Formats: sequence, structure tokens, C-alpha cells
Amino acid sequence: MNFASDNTSGVAPEVLTSISEAATSAAMPYGEDVFTKNLKRIANEIFEREVNIFPVVTGSAANALALATVAPPYGTIYCHEQSHIEEDECAAPEFYMGGGKLHLLAGAHGKITSKDLHSALDISSPAPAVHRSPPAVVSITQSTEIGSLYTMEEVSSISEVARSHGLPLHMDGARFANAIVALGKSPAEVTWRSGVDILSLGATKNGAFAAEAVVFFNQDLVKDFEFRRKRGGHLLSKYRFLSAQLLPYLESNRWLHMAGNANLRASQLEKGLRDIKSISILYKVETNMIFLEMPVEYVSHFYNNNCLFYSWGDGKDRVFARLVTSFDTTQEDVKAFLEIAHSVAASSEGNIK
Repeated sequence: MNFASDNTSGVAPEVLTSISEAATSAAMPYGEDVFTKNLKRIANEIFEREVNIFPVVTGSAANALALATVAPPYGTIYCHEQSHIEEDECAAPEFYMGGGKLHLLAGAHGKITSKDLHSALDISSPAPAVHRSPPAVVSITQSTEIGSLYTMEEVSSISEVARSHGLPLHMDGARFANAIVALGKSPAEVTWRSGVDILSLGATKNGAFAAEAVVFFNQDLVKDFEFRRKRGGHLLSKYRFLSAQLLPYLESNRWLHMAGNANLRASQLEKGLRDIKSISILYKVETNMIFLEMPVEYVSHFYNNNCLFYSWGDGKDRVFARLVTSFDTTQEDVKAFLEIAHSVAASSEGNIK
């Protein structure tokens, strides 16, 4: 059982079949193929409007290219202090921007607030502004790095503040499908109807092999994206193999069904773990991630039973851990993990509620 990340999961059979089909015949290069054209069509249907969708290989590329398209080299991106673009992308956004910077905002549950954003932008606004890095774009993550969710009201409020300062709103949707399922809203409601201008649409964590996409809802912002994609080395000649992954991923609500399984398994894990006194659930489980605290000696027991997950801390008494479920996590995986957890806890008297 591997709960280290949803990146450890396999590839959906339908995605593999589509890749195989794309390999059976020749096709025009650089996105002039039928897979890419059909992807555009289905994206329009899903988001209920005309969009521009650009497949790329990685989430870091999606975020960095999207943000660099709307932020000049001297501009500033406003984001949460725990955001992926700050902590886990090796300064890729700043690199693709050509020297821009990130302005980090604190916020409970991995989320920024419209109030804090307004205060930060007001501080950056006084004239003369030539001595400061001007605000360029606001970026939020849905779902967040701890698995929490922005409500539509929160997104709309943040968007209103951004627009009042002339800024676009970018959404990092590495786990966008998990958020859609948990919120019970349509992709349109979660994005452009709430004021989102650009979406980094994740797929690799949820059944694709290696495919993400940048989706533009505001056509005025597309501008030089295609040039940046080419210059950054992300315009594949055999582009159809990216689109061939995303097409079956999005068709027939497959992406939502797969994310629904991941969310369900996380909920089942949480329910079972709450029966163990010595394990504390740190945050409300809203999507497919569980953050918890446990006695340090539990970790080796889990690992020795081939239960893998990330843990961190000083290693003295208690440690923090993250469990992530995926589209192919099974009921048997959950049951086996909980059996081991209860067995480990039972060895310490009084740990079972």
C-alpha cells in the first residue's frame, strides 16, 4: 500500500488505450492533430464556454508558463505561503517570468483571504511605484496543499479584489477533479463563473501518464502563451500523445469518477483512524489527503508492513504524516492499512476508543 502521493498511482486503462491508438498511425505534429482538436471541443463542453486549452507535460510547466504569460519580469505573483509554486517548483515561475517574484500571504487551512489580499495590494500601490515590483497576478490552489477547499464565495471575493487592482486570477488545479467532486459544483462554477481567468488543470495525479493543461477563460490573456510554450521547450512535436491522455480523461466524466474514488477512500481512512486515540487528524479531510500526528514508533511498524507514506518531525516522540489516496486506491487497501494501524495501536494499552 502506497499512500505517499497520488503520483505513485498507475495510469487509467482508458488513457493507455488512447495512447496506443495515437501510436498506430501518422498525424500532423505540434497540435494539428485530431486528438488535440477533439480535446478543444470537449473542454468547451465541460467549461460551458469557449476556452483555449494547451496540454503540457508537468504541473510545474503549467503553472510557470501560465503565470509568466500574465506577469512581466519585474512583476509580483501573490499567493499563499504554502503554495506549490512557492515550496515545490524550484523557482520555475520566477525563471519563466524572467526574474519576477512571489509575495507570500499567510492564511489558515492553506488559503488566502480577500481581506489579506486587499491589504497586501494596498501596501504595494502607493505612488511613485517605479521603485516597487508591481502586482501582476493572484494565484490560488484548488484544492490546497493540505487538501482544503475554497468555497465559491471565497474565490469570488478574491477575484473581486484582484480585479479592483487590475489583476487576473490564476488557479493551480493539480487536484482540480478532487475539488470538483468534493464541492459538488460544475467546472464552470468553480472557475470562470467565480472569477478565475486561468486554470492549471491537473491530470497526472488522477489517472493520466504525464499530462496537464493550461486553460484560458479570458482570451485577452492568451497573448504570447504559445511562444512561451515553444521557447520553454514544452511544444512537443508529437503533441497528440498529450491530448490523447486528456481526451479519455475528460470524456464521460471519467476524471470525476476517478477523483470520487480517491476522495471516498480518504474519507474511509479518516473514519477508521479516528477510532485510535494515539493518532490525531490535523485538518478536516475534504478531498484525498489526510494529515495526521502519531507516535514516532508507529512509522517503522507501518513501513515494515509495506505501508508507505511521508512523515516528518524531530523524530523524538510524535511525528506528522500525510496519507494520499488516488483513483486506483481500493477498499482492500484501506481495510489492510486500518487493520495494521489498529494492531499497532492495540500494543499500547488504551489507544483504541
